[in-house]
Amino acid sequence: MTPLMQAVSTTAFLRGFLVSGLLALAACGDNDGDFGRSPEQRPQPVELVLLESGQPDPAVLAREQIVRRGNGEEPETLDPHLALGMPASHILRDLFEGLTSESVDGDLVPGVALRWNISRDARTYTFYLHRDLVWSNGDPLTAEDFVYSLRRALDPETASSAARTLMPILNAREVLAGEVPVEELAISLLDEHTMQITLTGPTPYFLELLASPVAYPVNRRNVEELGSQFSKTARLVSNGAYVLVDWKPRTLIELQKNPRFREAGQTIMERVIYIPTEDRATEVKQFRAGELDWTNEVPNNQFKWLQSHYPDELVVSPWMGSYFFGFNLTQEPFIDNPSLRMALILSIDRSIITDKVTQFGEMPSFALVPPGIDGYVPFSPEYTDWSQGDRNHEARRLYEQAGYSEENPLRIEIRYNTSDNNKKIALAIASMWKQTLGVNATLVNEEFRVFLQNREQKVITQVFRAGWISDYNDPYSFLELFRTGHARNDYGYSNTTFDALLDEVGTERVRARRERLMFEAERVLISDHVIIPVFTYVTKRLVNPHLKGWQNNVMDHHPSRFMFMLKSLEPETPGETQ
Repeated sequence: MTPLMQAVSTTAFLRGFLVSGLLALAACGDNDGDFGRSPEQRPQPVELVLLESGQPDPAVLAREQIVRRGNGEEPETLDPHLALGMPASHILRDLFEGLTSESVDGDLVPGVALRWNISRDARTYTFYLHRDLVWSNGDPLTAEDFVYSLRRALDPETASSAARTLMPILNAREVLAGEVPVEELAISLLDEHTMQITLTGPTPYFLELLASPVAYPVNRRNVEELGSQFSKTARLVSNGAYVLVDWKPRTLIELQKNPRFREAGQTIMERVIYIPTEDRATEVKQFRAGELDWTNEVPNNQFKWLQSHYPDELVVSPWMGSYFFGFNLTQEPFIDNPSLRMALILSIDRSIITDKVTQFGEMPSFALVPPGIDGYVPFSPEYTDWSQGDRNHEARRLYEQAGYSEENPLRIEIRYNTSDNNKKIALAIASMWKQTLGVNATLVNEEFRVFLQNREQKVITQVFRAGWISDYNDPYSFLELFRTGHARNDYGYSNTTFDALLDEVGTERVRARRERLMFEAERVLISDHVIIPVFTYVTKRLVNPHLKGWQNNVMDHHPSRFMFMLKSLEPETPGETQ
């Protein structure tokens, strides 16, 4: 896709918001489809009745159990060891199951492993797998599959960007670097249903890590027969609640219930259809037309309208993630120029962005780690408590100190992946930089894959949209991204003090000391002006009121196997999908 480049000024920013506001009104007109009816006129679900087992009474269930889920960008792959991004993760949680898993409310629960023991030094984990488990093709599922898969994820030949997540495993770093063979990875097969993993040091989040896609098993015969194509066809063999039956690029990814899944008897939803949609306004239209039951997101500028017209469908919930922009520290103008980076950080009015642009309850942020992670209190720089006027005053001083002025303005590009919401935030930031400092910023919109490639290569990027949604409930998930050489360190950041602190975090067993080490690591990172924190995330989507069985959680993990559709109070017509 050719990048869409657009010079930004304050006038253009205001004009853009005016145009987008008019488009939003047009998109939400009451004449647009059947969903233009008022809330009280729309079909309502019957009351949910639960049996003693906790399962819904079959009498209240719709005849067809199908859910259509909006899913953001098209995933590049469904190979769990190579997949990146939330859209792929949503699908992979339906297709696969790890040694550990998650409950409907996001809490850690046993998965393929029925139980486990942890040694007294918190370094050795022994897992006891369920017996008589099988893959979707009927092959036996054993501990050997996990030994093979974890080795594959860390094998340099796999070239997995996510593999660094597995660094707590003893010898993982050396294996990934190609210094020792994969057989040296500290994973032992004790018998057909028992395995042992030894870590470099205590890792409180390790069990949660094993519930993430990079630790999922893959079927060895499936991989060896089909090579790199094993995850791209309906021949994909999986061990989760669903199997892949169709993948039409940029159209849909269809899953069907896996009758061989260990809890197939408790899985009600028969089919799951993921619809890739980068345009949030289009998602709203699809939802209103009954083509989606679950949107990935909704446009920021439609919040008040949706709040008024879809109060039962609009769901907003805290999310364990941070939205920020990154600097490329390996290229001009930001290499060895902390004054310039600090000037750009200070001159953004985050309250305006959250109040006027995002509008869904996001919290302005000056830190990397979002609040609410298991009691951790993020580092707060001193300018957090300054007025925006004071921040702007200091920003202008630093801007001049860095060698820029009205006669010699900074000219930079802001890159972001395709999204109306990302565009509006980038427009707002560019406008603030123009108004406060005189910066001339150009927006560069890129398709997700191209965007990630350019970030990783660090050649043409200057300022780029970043952000992180944690895979597990621990601040380390955010901090490790900035370790020297980390595969997702697209900033080119390297600080030996920061790296040493992360090394200490990896071996510290006392929780209070570990939190202090992470706090100090975050302080070092923020003081080096590597990123531009903007806000902490909330999830914001439309959900069909007939769709039940899911619960809000800060991880925003919602496996389809817990979901089900209720009947409508209105008479159902033959062939109608509820």
